[in-house]
Amino acid sequence: MIDIHSHLLPGVDDGSPSLAVSVPILERFRADGVDVLVCTPHLNASQARNAPYDAYLEILATLRAASPALPELRLGWEIMLDAPGADLSSLELTLGGSRALLVEFTRGGLPRGSSAELRRIARSGRTPILAHPERYFGCTIEQVREWRGLGVVIQTDASVLMGRGVPSELARRMLEEGLIDILASDNHGDHRSLASAREWLHERGAEEQVVLLTHRNAELVLGDEDPIPVPPLRPGLLGRVKRLFGG
Repeated sequence: MIDIHSHLLPGVDDGSPSLAVSVPILERFRADGVDVLVCTPHLNASQARNAPYDAYLEILATLRAASPALPELRLGWEIMLDAPGADLSSLELTLGGSRALLVEFTRGGLPRGSSAELRRIARSGRTPILAHPERYFGCTIEQVREWRGLGVVIQTDASVLMGRGVPSELARRMLEEGLIDILASDNHGDHRSLASAREWLHERGAEEQVVLLTHRNAELVLGDEDPIPVPPLRPGLLGRVKRLFGG
């Protein structure tokens, strides 16, 4: 598996506070089958020019040296699009030096011009990967479909698929309609993992979806290629999901 969204670079944001927290989680991820993990600390687009890239590389090196049983670690960012038109062209802002940018909006609601900003990024030669759209208040299936038409890659948090409430319902509907490209843990020094979603999908016979969502599409975007469309979850499998969650 490949995990492109995590907050396990210790002591830099609201994720893991220390090596003592990060290392056991990463060792568990490696045992679960995570081969590559991108550390994506929070960064506001308005502060992109001042991103502490070199300092974070040093922390990443310390993390790599802490245990031989870790996945391959790369540096990226989760960029809050708080300033439309911000210069995000530097390779230091991308996921591991690829052309992909992991971006997000606030949970409170989609800002006016959100689609235009994602379009601008896509047209600049970067691949915008939108983190967890299921979280954004007011987000709809139609909105997600529009973003994908603009060249946006959709990343859903793995744990949300197994949860309850509006975000989980939207995420499962996106899965039903083939609108999710990549799953990621978004681990903040806690229990969240890709492995749990992998098993959840395996139980539903979604073998093709598992490969694309947890490995192949992440591999492609990190290699500067387009993701492969993920087949919609078959109606029979979806019905099982709905029965399990009272839908």
